[in-house]
Amino acid sequence: MEGARERRVRTGGVELCVAELGDPDRPTVVLVHGYPDSKEVWSQVATRLAGRFHVVLYDVRGHGRSTAPRPLRGGFTLEKLTDDFLAVADAVSPDRPVHLVGHDWGSVQSWEFVTVRRAEGRIASFTSLSGPSLDHLGHWFGERLRRPTPRRIAQLLGQGARSWYVCLLHTPVLPELAWRGPLGACWPRILERAGKVRADDYPAPSLRSDAAHGAWLYRDNVRSRLRAPRTDAYAHAPVQLITPLGDPFLSKRLHDELELWVPRLTRRTLAAGHWAPRTRPDRLAAWITEFVTSVEGDRPRTTA
Repeated sequence: MEGARERRVRTGGVELCVAELGDPDRPTVVLVHGYPDSKEVWSQVATRLAGRFHVVLYDVRGHGRSTAPRPLRGGFTLEKLTDDFLAVADAVSPDRPVHLVGHDWGSVQSWEFVTVRRAEGRIASFTSLSGPSLDHLGHWFGERLRRPTPRRIAQLLGQGARSWYVCLLHTPVLPELAWRGPLGACWPRILERAGKVRADDYPAPSLRSDAAHGAWLYRDNVRSRLRAPRTDAYAHAPVQLITPLGDPFLSKRLHDELELWVPRLTRRTLAAGHWAPRTRPDRLAAWITEFVTSVEGDRPRTTA
C-alpha cells in the first residue's frame, strides 16, 4: 500500500504483516479484512481515514504477507485470532484503546474481540460491516428453531439459501483445489460482474493461497459456535452496525435482536453490495470518522 509503514508482529507461532498510515499520536483505527481477502480490501478506506487518524491494517494469519499456522487445522480458531488482534493492538497502540472496524470475517472475528473479557479496555469502539457474531447467530437460529412461526421459518430458509457456500467450505480438499485452480483465476472477473468491484490493486496476488487458508476460518469455528453459542457475548464497547442492503450473503434480519447484546448500538443501512469497502469507500470513511469522533468526544480525558 503506497505510503504505508510496515512492521512484523509475532504471535502464536505466526508473523503478521501490519501496515500503518497517519499520525501515531492520533486515535488508532484498526481495519480487519474478511474472506477471501487481504488487508488490501481496505486500502481505499484507509487512505481516506489517514488524514484524521492513525490507521492500522493487518493481514490475518495465513493471508497476504502474514504467515500461516502449522498445522492449518486448529490454527484459525477465534481464540487464536483474538490473540493476534491483541498482539497487534499492543504493538501499535500500547497506551490507548483502538477503534476496531471489521468486514466479512474481519467483522465476525471482531465480534469475538469486542465481547470477550480479556479484550475489555483495549477496544474504544467497533464498526461492523457484513459479518455477524457467531454467538449471536447461534442464538438467532436456535430461537427460531425452538419457536417456529411462518415468518421465522421464512427467515431461516432465506438465510440458509444465502449461506450455501458455507457447507461447501467445510468439505475436505475441494475448496482448496477450486481456489488454487479455476475459481482463483476467475475471481477478479466475478467480482467485477457481480459486485461492480474494479480489479485494479485488488484482489491481492496472494488471493489463491488466502482463500485456501481461509477455509479453515469456517472449519475451525462455525459448527462449534452455532451448536453451542456463548451466553455472555455482550459488547463491552459502543458498536456501529452498517448493513449493506444489497448483500447477497447476509439477511438484514440477522440483526433483529442485536440490542439484547449491544447496550450502545448505532444502526446504519447502506445502498451497496457485499464489498462496500471497495465500492463505497467515501461513505464508509465518513461514517467511521463520525462514529470514532463521537466516541472519542465521550471518552474521559487523561492528564499527565
